[in-house]
Amino acid sequence: MRVTFLGTSGAVPTAERNASAVAVEREGDRFLFDCGEGTQRQMMRYRTGFDVEHVFLTHAHGDHTLGLPGLLQTLDFNERDAPLAIHAPAGTRSEVEALVAVGGGRPDFPVRITQVEAGDVVLDRDDYEVRAVDVEHRCAAVGYALVEDDRKGRFDREKAEGELGIPPGPKYSKLHEGEPVEHDGRTIQPDEVVGPPRPGRRLVYTGDTRPCESVVAAATEADLLIHDGSFAQDLADRAVETAHSTAREAATVAREAGARRLALTHVSSRYPGDARELRQEAEAVFDGDRCLVAEDGLQIDVPFPDAGDDATLERL
Repeated sequence: MRVTFLGTSGAVPTAERNASAVAVEREGDRFLFDCGEGTQRQMMRYRTGFDVEHVFLTHAHGDHTLGLPGLLQTLDFNERDAPLAIHAPAGTRSEVEALVAVGGGRPDFPVRITQVEAGDVVLDRDDYEVRAVDVEHRCAAVGYALVEDDRKGRFDREKAEGELGIPPGPKYSKLHEGEPVEHDGRTIQPDEVVGPPRPGRRLVYTGDTRPCESVVAAATEADLLIHDGSFAQDLADRAVETAHSTAREAATVAREAGARRLALTHVSSRYPGDARELRQEAEAVFDGDRCLVAEDGLQIDVPFPDAGDDATLERL
């Protein structure tokens, strides 16, 4: 799973930071979370590709949505024919419809708009799903959690072949799929050679939010929590007034959730060139080695929980 930060600014973009957008690629499936102004150019710049299947909007504020018209027009010019699904909070359909039509009409490819509420399974695939998460902002808003199913346990080939005498072949597959097999006059049960299920990955993106228990619950043992970290603590009152979070508050959410890694985003334009203050405040609460302030172009490869190594980082 690879996460690319296309835009990490707050409401006002800066020379270093574009408006909010995060691209996620999971084993060939490509998604876009929010689509601030200029997202299509960021997608080209950071080579994420345009073959996005789903766009997940956290809310209808312009710094999270104004990139939609340009992106849709570019996809249309590229003669896209595959459908595109746009998911947005309940009550925002009219705003999204207006953005889709702002170029003079709907694109030639199918565009489906769905309205979602916290708790909804927005996308249900064979081995993962994307759920809407309750957040606290000044308007109708949700976050999203991409949650993978548990994986099969590890197959103990050494025991199967050496101790039980089962030669490599179809019986291995059956056992790994949970089916017992007959061998040398006895029934071999799967749990004799297959370990316990292994957890999949969990990625949570909050969009704009105050710190809240619903995010803590959704981000429990998350492999990566991408959280609103708009302000330093000296602007805590401003964070409350605008329904955003400070870096320290976001780090507290990550700590309470037991998240494995925290990436702060939606950085206020008050910190145009150096967000060191935000990082330091977050690191004081949440383990510094697992905490960062995202910047445009940052890519994070998210490993499975049992992989043993932390997520790898790459700046493009």
